[in-house]
Amino acid sequence: MPVRSRSAEGHFDEEAGVWLHIPPEPYATPRPALFLDRDGVIIEDPGYLCRAADMIIIPGAVALIAEANRRGIPVVEITNQAGIARGYYGFEEFLEVETALAERLAAAGAGIDAVFACPYHRDGVAGWAHPAHPARKPRPGMLQMAARLMNLDLRSSWVVGDKHADLLAGEAAGLRGGLHVLTGKGAAERGSVNGWHPERFEIRTGESIRDASALVDLLEASGRTAPPSGKP
Repeated sequence: MPVRSRSAEGHFDEEAGVWLHIPPEPYATPRPALFLDRDGVIIEDPGYLCRAADMIIIPGAVALIAEANRRGIPVVEITNQAGIARGYYGFEEFLEVETALAERLAAAGAGIDAVFACPYHRDGVAGWAHPAHPARKPRPGMLQMAARLMNLDLRSSWVVGDKHADLLAGEAAGLRGGLHVLTGKGAAERGSVNGWHPERFEIRTGESIRDASALVDLLEASGRTAPPSGKP
């Protein structure tokens, strides 16, 4: 398998209020994607992570991402970055962690296909304060932007998160379902997730990102049966 590589190069979209790194071209036909929260799902969440030296990848994350890569499933990271909003660190530190994560994944022949990060929070410092930014989870802005820019099939996509807000964003975006894990803030949030019963959004629960392997099977099957988009 060739080594996948993604630098932390990207840009901040002022209009959308999102930092993003995406493939150079959208997919020719709509593709179901695996959306992953970062802190608490891919890497451990010590609280406002801002140093690459403190990054610890959660066991099973690299293998799960590599398997999705192997099967041609887009892996999209969607992360709230309240630490930027609160002034605890800036984009330079955020990108330091992103670069370290990309390098660790690439060393194992894996990679995240796109990254979307929202730096707004209701308690943010000047420039980053917003009462309810449409890109900040639990709102669906980052997922909708990913679908628009990458040509993703949201109705067949899944999200993995440790917070109820991650799944709420997936439900609001029209995803097929979400997996809630116990890593990160998951244990404290499981009760809220268990008490939630959306009509058109399937909820699954697991211990960690390792339990997303069944979602990879579903996404691969959905990709094979997706109707053509008519685009070149």
